[in-house]
Amino acid sequence: MHNSDLQNFTVVVAKQQTKGRGQLERKWVSEPNKNLTFSIFVKFNQLQITKNKYLNFAISLAIYDVLLSKKIVKTTIKWPNDLLSGNKKICGILIENTFSGNSIKNSIVGIGLNVNQEIFPKFKPNATSLKLETGSEFNLNTLLNDILIAFQNKINLLKTKQFALLEESYLKVLYKKNIPSMFKNTSDEVFMGIITGISNNGKLQIQMEDDEIKEFGIREVSFL
Repeated sequence: MHNSDLQNFTVVVAKQQTKGRGQLERKWVSEPNKNLTFSIFVKFNQLQITKNKYLNFAISLAIYDVLLSKKIVKTTIKWPNDLLSGNKKICGILIENTFSGNSIKNSIVGIGLNVNQEIFPKFKPNATSLKLETGSEFNLNTLLNDILIAFQNKINLLKTKQFALLEESYLKVLYKKNIPSMFKNTSDEVFMGIITGISNNGKLQIQMEDDEIKEFGIREVSFL
């Protein structure tokens, strides 16, 4: 699907996944015909690698907008691009880019959204779905269409370089932003900090107890 001859916004939908994959090679489990698991191919013209974080913002916000329209309460984006309802995960996103020089040539955006599934494996105790949150059954095709419209709208913001708007919107709904929280680093050291923002290279900025702002990559910190 990395073939640049593909039409922009080509979508591939999997009704059943046997080897779903999320961030950090984590397994994504989805009950057949209950959820949306799909990939979108998107082309870019001169999107600099240094602007990669805004691609992440755009895609996360597209899903956020759809969830908000479906009355999913307490929806937030957990850095870098998980969607939560309260403290429970409802959607995961995986972005794989192809580069040309200093630019992102195209991306494959993999999205796993829990829709009508009501029972999750014991090793996924913090998972939820649209149906669990609203009590309503959702038409998968209609929901997918809503997502694709929101996706294209947000990618247009990216292509027209409305970076400040994307960042402001993302930070406004970022999980635990400005709330003192417990974290754990790669050395299993536990510390208190406050998420303040996202650095230019896409790292999570956390204000430490001594007021120093430290930056962490995706593999370098987690919520306790």
